[in-house]
Amino acid sequence: MPVPDDATPALTAASAVVAVTPRVEGDALREAVWTRVQLARNVRRPHTLELLGAMATDVIELHGDRVFGDDAAIVAGFATIGSFRVVFVGHQKGAETDENIRRNFGMPHPEGYRKAMRLFRMAERFGLPIVTFVDTPGASPDAASEERGQAEAIARSIMTMTSLRTPIVTVITGEGGSGGALAIAVGDVILALENAIYSVISPEGCASILWRTPEAAQQAAVAMRLTAGEQQALGVIDHVVPEPAGGAQTDGEAAARALGDAISEQLSLLVGRDPDELVDARYARYRAMGAFTTAEAPRKERHERRRMIDRLRDLLSSGRTVVPPTDTDRPAIPGTVDPAPHEEQP
Repeated sequence: MPVPDDATPALTAASAVVAVTPRVEGDALREAVWTRVQLARNVRRPHTLELLGAMATDVIELHGDRVFGDDAAIVAGFATIGSFRVVFVGHQKGAETDENIRRNFGMPHPEGYRKAMRLFRMAERFGLPIVTFVDTPGASPDAASEERGQAEAIARSIMTMTSLRTPIVTVITGEGGSGGALAIAVGDVILALENAIYSVISPEGCASILWRTPEAAQQAAVAMRLTAGEQQALGVIDHVVPEPAGGAQTDGEAAARALGDAISEQLSLLVGRDPDELVDARYARYRAMGAFTTAEAPRKERHERRRMIDRLRDLLSSGRTVVPPTDTDRPAIPGTVDPAPHEEQP
């Protein structure tokens, strides 16, 4: 369902419906959530470089992972946001077909994540805070990426971020999908633009698995609770940054300024904190995420097999005869002749 340029009426309805999700059912809820999904995917929505161009100064982009090559789906470098010099890492999509193909539609290859890790370590070494911008449907699933270690690169990027001794602010700017998003989204504070979405899989992918048809994508989007407001209620996102009327694509500079102010506010709270405290708090944040109950399985009595010595001791103390029978006590076997008794020697 394409989203019109003037999506204000739909957004107004979406805001009202999503705010009271538990009391709204049926088509109205699906329409409201799907409006958010389509706005998050809008090709005219500002991406990492466009947002930085409006909110930051002294932007210097770095390239390459120093191993294989440069991935255009992830951009990284240095910038100044407010009064803070930061290292930025973000997904980058295109605004038109040729650029989208060059950027692989914002789906990074392994070298993109390894470039991100190179910048993460550089930020830690220089004592600079990190700001990441998440906007991807997921990591590149092609065979070449798998051959170059896609899963390992994502896992190592997550592991690297969990132990970085420097502040990290993550912003979900559009579509945050699957491990491709989480690979650069392990932050001390998670922000999200109002119409961003964040989920473990795309609605179409979820519908194909659970409902056996991608046509159930709207129903899946509702069940996944992937809108920014719902993610904030779940404790996954800390703050939702409002967008201009009609969405960020209607006024990218205004959206970028609001986002820049929110990032500066969070950096002012994080910069200067003890690095060990940052790492411990980050670890505790993700350990506590999600609702769960710990239950212990009932213990079953273990019936131990009795030892032979114990069985013999019980038998002897019971008074039962335990002396083996003599030859005369044994029953005769038909058809056999008893051997002649031995004569005693004088």
